[in-house]
Amino acid sequence: MPHKRPRPKHLAAKLRRIRKSLGLTQPKLIERLNVDRISPPYICQYESGRTEPTLLVLLAYARLIGVSVDVLIDDERELEF
Repeated sequence: MPHKRPRPKHLAAKLRRIRKSLGLTQPKLIERLNVDRISPPYICQYESGRTEPTLLVLLAYARLIGVSVDVLIDDERELEF
């Protein structure tokens, strides 16, 4: 039986909040993240919690809003921007 790793419960909501707070469409967010091989369907999957972004994508989100990556992945930390 495969072992599933724990997943942050609030990551999807945080990523959606970032995009909406910045007033960006999914394509515009992709431009701002400046990460290769991401398309709007990926953003939709991240924001719905169906998949998790790679570490480099999480880093790009964190840099976009000026926070540490742990703020995104730690369910006990709130976004403050």
